[in-house]
Amino acid sequence: MSSAAQNQTFERVDTSLPGVCLVQPRVFPDSRGFFLESYHESKFTALGITDRFVQDSHSRSMKNVLRGLHYQLRTPQAKLCRVVEGEALDVAVDIRVGSPHFGKWVSVVLSSQRANQIYIPAGFAHGFLALSPTVQFLYKCSGVYDPADEHGVLWSDPRLAIDWGVAQPLLSQKDAALPVLDHVSPDQLPRYTGP
Repeated sequence: MSSAAQNQTFERVDTSLPGVCLVQPRVFPDSRGFFLESYHESKFTALGITDRFVQDSHSRSMKNVLRGLHYQLRTPQAKLCRVVEGEALDVAVDIRVGSPHFGKWVSVVLSSQRANQIYIPAGFAHGFLALSPTVQFLYKCSGVYDPADEHGVLWSDPRLAIDWGVAQPLLSQKDAALPVLDHVSPDQLPRYTGP
């Protein structure tokens, strides 16, 4: 992690991939349980996260389910991801043509106990692996899901060499058939436009 910023409710910690960051909300526990803000537009703007989120999505997965690596090209999506039950290994991959970090990835364990989040800008492929018996995964998206614009990269691409910690995850047929990054035509990848 390279740098940190915070306000009274959220702390931002940058990762080795510029733009991708971790967000730690402040948790207020008491005898009844806890309270936290998971998102607050002006406080996120103060942290440098200015996307307007237009869709919330929720998935439930069993242990060793791997979803990804996904992206949209014509209708790109920035994502703010968190887990509300269990733990998941979350991965972001820079697939922007011309990026000095092209093909690089970063991962973090998202946990309902830690209440941590990851922000992934548009232009990155995203995926996660369920680490606990059940994972409920929530993410805010800056663009709506468009099935006609679904793209992806194979989770086990040897060039990327992502350390998932599992040799045979549970995959959808669609995700198992995704191409390796070197087989994706550059016109089917997002473009790097600068930091």
